[in-house]
Amino acid sequence: MRARHVLRNASNRMITLIIIALTCVVSFLAFQNIRLMNDLILWPPAINRNREYYRLVTYGLIHADTMHLFVNMLTLYFFGKVMEGLYSSHMGMLGFATFYIGGLVVSILPTYLHNKDNASYRSLGASGAVSAVLFAYVLVAPWTTIRIFFVLPMPAIVYAVLYVAYSVMMDRTGKDNVNHSAHLWGAAYGVAVTLMIQPSLVSHFINEISQPRFGFMN
Repeated sequence: MRARHVLRNASNRMITLIIIALTCVVSFLAFQNIRLMNDLILWPPAINRNREYYRLVTYGLIHADTMHLFVNMLTLYFFGKVMEGLYSSHMGMLGFATFYIGGLVVSILPTYLHNKDNASYRSLGASGAVSAVLFAYVLVAPWTTIRIFFVLPMPAIVYAVLYVAYSVMMDRTGKDNVNHSAHLWGAAYGVAVTLMIQPSLVSHFINEISQPRFGFMN
């Protein structure tokens, strides 16, 4: 598989757009409706006592604020439209949707298990699944240049390394209100599942890393 071939076929990916549209609609509704927010958010007692397992997915449809939503959906747009092609070619039309939902569940499970008896804990946002998409993309095109905050150019692989280092540090200190553990587990899931469906990406990634070259996303 060639990275340039995947990038050239990145347009017109409807599943990515549907996920973004659905997430935006539900998030904006939840901004205005606290009951809806509480019904969808990851809250351990609701799962333990009422078996509301759907919350392991629906927490990813709501966000803390518009900036949280914007950053996640913008990242999903740029990288999802690339990775959807790869998953569709291996798993059919709904392959990317399956991958994304799996990312939501797997990224939050360690957090849920750690806090299953913590009635004061809540978590929301699609960051774990978005991390899965981002890190899957890094396997395909590690040297593609992305712009951090639309300004700072950086190779995807460098961003990935810094992202992991920052998430590990913040997860250990716990000084903010962000679920960095979900970011890390999402990233690990994205890499693992992508390599499972496309084992040749191992040699592809090694070859790409050994030949640094820079180029911007199309």
